[in-house]
Amino acid sequence: MLLGNHISVPTGCVHFPLLADTIAASDAVKMRAFAPLTGALLAALSSAQVLVDFQVAEPPPVPNNGQECTMMILERTFGNSYGHPEIVEYSPPTDCGAVGSWAAVTLNFTVTSNGTQFDRLGIFTFQNTEIWRTSTPEPTQDGIIWTYTKDVTRYIPLFDKPGTFILELDNIVTSTYTGLYATTLYATFYASSEEYPTAGQSNMIVPISTMRNNTGNEASVPPAFSLNVTLPQNTVEIYAELYASGNGDEEFWYYNAADEYLGYLPPGITYGGGPFREVRLLVDGQVAGVAFPYAVIFTGGINPAVWRPITSYGAIDLPTYFLDLTPFAPVFADGLPHNVTLDVASAETNHTLNQNWYVSGLLQVVTDPSGKRTTGSLTTYDVQPYAITETTASIGGADVNITVKAQRSLKIESTIISGSGTTNNVVFQQNMDFTNTQYYLNDANTQNVAQISSGSVISTHNGVSVLTDNFNYPLYINFTTLLVPASFILGSDISERQQTAGYLTIFTTGSTANGTSNNSFSYVDTKGNTYARDVNAAYNVITYDEQSGSLATTPLPTFPLVSNAQSIPGVRLPGGQECV
Repeated sequence: MLLGNHISVPTGCVHFPLLADTIAASDAVKMRAFAPLTGALLAALSSAQVLVDFQVAEPPPVPNNGQECTMMILERTFGNSYGHPEIVEYSPPTDCGAVGSWAAVTLNFTVTSNGTQFDRLGIFTFQNTEIWRTSTPEPTQDGIIWTYTKDVTRYIPLFDKPGTFILELDNIVTSTYTGLYATTLYATFYASSEEYPTAGQSNMIVPISTMRNNTGNEASVPPAFSLNVTLPQNTVEIYAELYASGNGDEEFWYYNAADEYLGYLPPGITYGGGPFREVRLLVDGQVAGVAFPYAVIFTGGINPAVWRPITSYGAIDLPTYFLDLTPFAPVFADGLPHNVTLDVASAETNHTLNQNWYVSGLLQVVTDPSGKRTTGSLTTYDVQPYAITETTASIGGADVNITVKAQRSLKIESTIISGSGTTNNVVFQQNMDFTNTQYYLNDANTQNVAQISSGSVISTHNGVSVLTDNFNYPLYINFTTLLVPASFILGSDISERQQTAGYLTIFTTGSTANGTSNNSFSYVDTKGNTYARDVNAAYNVITYDEQSGSLATTPLPTFPLVSNAQSIPGVRLPGGQECV
């Protein structure tokens, strides 16, 4: 997997809005024909000024023919919804084959908004299990709309039974921040067939969550979040999926400076805690697996204009992280509660960080059909509590450059014997590297970040790969603050490039010359005016001339076609050379 962001922000002081909370709501669940765009949403689309936002992603792999059924899960406009999620009761459809036998299940989320509003975090919780983390694009005055279809087939063990569906989308509306988020959520179930058989699925899904029934079930860390989990004694395979995203002082965690060197920066430039983050999952206090998170930039982050209409990757569908906890199956097979912990660690000496990260997770559990207790043992546990890290810096004049490196490797092996007598030799390994260099230049008026997080996650059962994740997350950000001039001085940024070539002949009676000139000019000022012009000349003839921008309101002049060499009355040469 190769994911990355490359951002250049050279055009002024950028506002970093706080990612605020969010809320959601809905009507009773009802079956109906698929209609993700309600009348109100279609009316919004009728305006040519409505901006259609989207995140680039692959379409869900669903059957392209056959029976399908769509039901509305919720419909809610989120105004002042902070602390008031949408809570609905769900019942599985019965007219798309046997319940739970579906080939695929998708969720379709459509939202409209207009006015001024921050981006808001959205948490979809079903059966006390987070199944989708999203955020809202920031609206425009004329309005925005977006639709995203998410594959939730792996959660069929939740969808095949009645339960509570919660959408937490905390929004705050004031006289300044006027944007409401009108949302509609549909679920589509695809019946299985000979061509598209029933999707593979675990026997049960166990949430790693706060287990609350009146709001989203994500936990805020620090401090670490823990709960006791009891699994069936015939458990033979366990796969964890983790949700994690930085919020508040941790939204731009990759820009946070190491505490050791924070004092060398001007006050108010960034937070401490350093830029390295590791999401850890522990079983009874032992690290069972980790994730190096992807740097999701929400649509209000860095420069909101660059995320319209294409959001940054992960803003509408935040990535999750998969681990194989099967080596711990013999531990859970005693039928007793075991402590499962989620936390986020930094590279600081005490591994602390700022407030806050939202984390949750789930366990996909496979059981043996015999119903008999699983036995076996951990045979190898080569895991350090924390990643190996190194922090260095170079400081000189008005520049501070800080580099943080981290390396993580772990290997866990176990032998698992099912109640049916099958032996499974499990090997779970992770090898990951992280480097972040922050360049604070010119008294931090320029703040650049070069970060790369990469690694591999692989798990084999009896030598056969069951989980593989090779990832590479590059992130490069150039952030330059331009000082605002006095009110009577118009600040501007001008770029000009000129290439010339020609000949000059000097005679005692005079000189003749000719030449070519290629010019590219661009201008932007602090009032938002823009102008660009590309103009070329050859032998005194304008060969190309184009202009654009808000200041390009006057037609370009026309020029005579003159192509003969021109006499030059006099020439001045460098160094005081003699010339005519």
